[in-house]
Amino acid sequence: MWQNVAFVRRRRIPIYLDRHENLEVTPDQLYQAHLADLEAQEKFGVNYMSYWFDYNKRSAFCLVDAPSPEAAEAVHAEAHGVMADKIIEVDPTEVYKYMGAGPPAAGPSFDPDGSNEQTLRTIVFTDIVGSSDAANRFGDEIAMAMLHSHNRIVRESLESFAGREVKHTGDGIMASFKSVSSAIRCALAVQEELQSHNSDPDSHQVHVRIGLAAGEPVAEDDDLFGTAVNLAARVCDVAEAGAVFVTNVVKELSVGKNFQFEHVADVELKGFPDPVPVSRVVSQS
Repeated sequence: MWQNVAFVRRRRIPIYLDRHENLEVTPDQLYQAHLADLEAQEKFGVNYMSYWFDYNKRSAFCLVDAPSPEAAEAVHAEAHGVMADKIIEVDPTEVYKYMGAGPPAAGPSFDPDGSNEQTLRTIVFTDIVGSSDAANRFGDEIAMAMLHSHNRIVRESLESFAGREVKHTGDGIMASFKSVSSAIRCALAVQEELQSHNSDPDSHQVHVRIGLAAGEPVAEDDDLFGTAVNLAARVCDVAEAGAVFVTNVVKELSVGKNFQFEHVADVELKGFPDPVPVSRVVSQS
């Protein structure tokens, strides 16, 4: 039985296939290892395009776009330390034919031309706290000035940390990042800049909560959908003003990046059957 997952765009040649034999891992553990590869790959100029797992033979195969076999293996070494038994250069079309696992027409992450960007993303939501109350108390003109300050600060941070604005939500912005650590740094930068803005006695104070989640959202019409998006929005809803709240996946994928977290609670979130562990980003060393 084959499990075929995580196709993303092909960016360069050569393409390599590596093989891991006699693995005593669960599918979820293998998936987490793949996520760790995706987080580490940018440092080495590598793109882990796909992986397969043969349940019967307990073997895993990774299809990787890399400048060299050594670069591909360096990602494994840094991400989780599970090294391949063999790695060879391949023609990806022949790989699909040989393995009987051709690119699915509507697979969860197959994106040969880069049109849908369906791969691991960190989703960020910002939300202005008390925006409706501000409009009632100060009037629409002041409320719009607060919104413009929020928009400017968030968009400048997105540009600085290579984030992509997906859409404006009315009281906030939804954005996506290829890098978990960049997403966290961006969120912290937004809160830091807002603190500076709020220290000006001539400015109307803007208090923002921020929530982050990571996963493989579905892309359509320049928007993103799916569980990761819904989870990030819900985490933002429960975040405190001035804080950055994250899910466990975001926390785990940022291991080694010198962030400090504080567990808040296992929170009941609308649309999710089980309580979700939520943490606050305390600081970055």
